[in-house]
Amino acid sequence: MSVRAQQSWAARLAGRAAGGAVRVFLVLAALFWLLPTLGLLASSFLAPTDLNREGWWQVLGAPARLTVENYRNLLADDTVTGALLSTVAITVPATVLVVVLGAFAGYAFAWLEFPGRDWLFLLVVGLLVVPVQVALIPVSELFGAVGLFETTAGVVLFHTAFGLPFAVFLLRNFFAEIPRELLEAARLDGAGELRLFTRVVLPLGGPAIASLGIFQFLWVWNDMLVALVFADSANPPITVALQQQVRQFGNNIDVLAPGAFLSMVIPLVVFFAFQRQFVTGVMAGAVK
Repeated sequence: MSVRAQQSWAARLAGRAAGGAVRVFLVLAALFWLLPTLGLLASSFLAPTDLNREGWWQVLGAPARLTVENYRNLLADDTVTGALLSTVAITVPATVLVVVLGAFAGYAFAWLEFPGRDWLFLLVVGLLVVPVQVALIPVSELFGAVGLFETTAGVVLFHTAFGLPFAVFLLRNFFAEIPRELLEAARLDGAGELRLFTRVVLPLGGPAIASLGIFQFLWVWNDMLVALVFADSANPPITVALQQQVRQFGNNIDVLAPGAFLSMVIPLVVFFAFQRQFVTGVMAGAVK
């Protein structure tokens, strides 16, 4: 065997070994990252007495102790179920409004000519760095004056306002990469701006819109700060409701564990349902 062949064989062996080590590391990292989730899942199916006595890892040796009684208790708890409905009532409109308004504004900044367009876009980009905490007090006073404080509409408006700068920035940059020739051809065929937007731009921008929708949904669903300040204290979202359960009834793990797991599963289902569009949008943005 020649020296070059030996070096090539050694290089391939080293590459495979390195690749195997990387795979093992990634698998271990994924398991370590999923460990709290798996622990929460196991806790949600254990009776409180069993959980307090031995911990959630007892299911590895005694899977027969798993029970669905905790989820029956959860569905019987009007506070938690009402909080889930309240979270949906906040998250869905806040996501839809940000996607729709962001798409219209992104198209306008990308392809429409109007006075001060570039300066307005710079203003939008500048709003990205404004933290939510800065607006809590002045917006609270404004919502109190107009009757939106402690209402679902107020929380939706707040999330929409703070989600729009990122939405406009993302979609404008994506729409701007659409070939001009394609839009000009559609205009020559008699398409107006609205038809051009709905028939050409939106289908091509589907991956970016899906990515934006996932980001906004996850942000609003998992939010706690805005909900604590602006949401109705009598019907709070799930994040606030679970925090109140911990504060008031620290030992009702039979409600807290399944409620926390359910509040975490729903965003995961949304993410995996649109995973392909999300990856496509991210890769398209990286290439462009």
